[in-house]
Amino acid sequence: MITSPDKLKVPNRRRRGLLVLPAVAAGLAALAACSSSSSSSSSAPSSASPSSSPSSSPSSSATGSSASAGSGSASGAAQATAEGLKTANIGGVTVLTNAKGFTLYTFAPDTSTKSVCNGACATAWPPQAAPASVKSPYATIKRSDGSTQLTFDGHPLYTFVGDTAPGKASGNGVTAFGGLWKEVPASGSAASAGSSSPSSGSVGY
Repeated sequence: MITSPDKLKVPNRRRRGLLVLPAVAAGLAALAACSSSSSSSSSAPSSASPSSSPSSSPSSSATGSSASAGSGSASGAAQATAEGLKTANIGGVTVLTNAKGFTLYTFAPDTSTKSVCNGACATAWPPQAAPASVKSPYATIKRSDGSTQLTFDGHPLYTFVGDTAPGKASGNGVTAFGGLWKEVPASGSAASAGSSSPSSGSVGY
């Protein structure tokens, strides 16, 4: 039996068609996978960007607050230095000290123009001498012996012989010579007795 060449060509075309179909299907699947991955990667940065902006704002505000606090304490220290004084943190309270770092105190019975601590009292609680010129809230008063004493916010200032070293406030909260003694906060606000190193009971001199 003789077979013509045309009849043999038909099966070959069918075979080639069957081979092409799987290749086209694989190509379409690859294109779909690429398009889905590119769309997901492009959407990722937009969701991450909002969370990055709030994290930067607290650090900037904290820096601003610490800077303002530092400038306030620096100006207070400069004012104390102008009067020959210093400031020190004792028991969590920033207090005024003399040039050697000894805590300064006020005496409750005093007035803004007169010290009533004289004699033995002034020996135990030496008055703080005043410089030649002072600025508010500092001022000066004349003592009974003619010497000049420094005042702060209307309170004559003293040191205490019981403070054996700088950084102590053993006279704070002590009642002696008829009145209460308090350390002097650098802020100028009245300190409650015993705010740093309270003494138990009164001290007789």
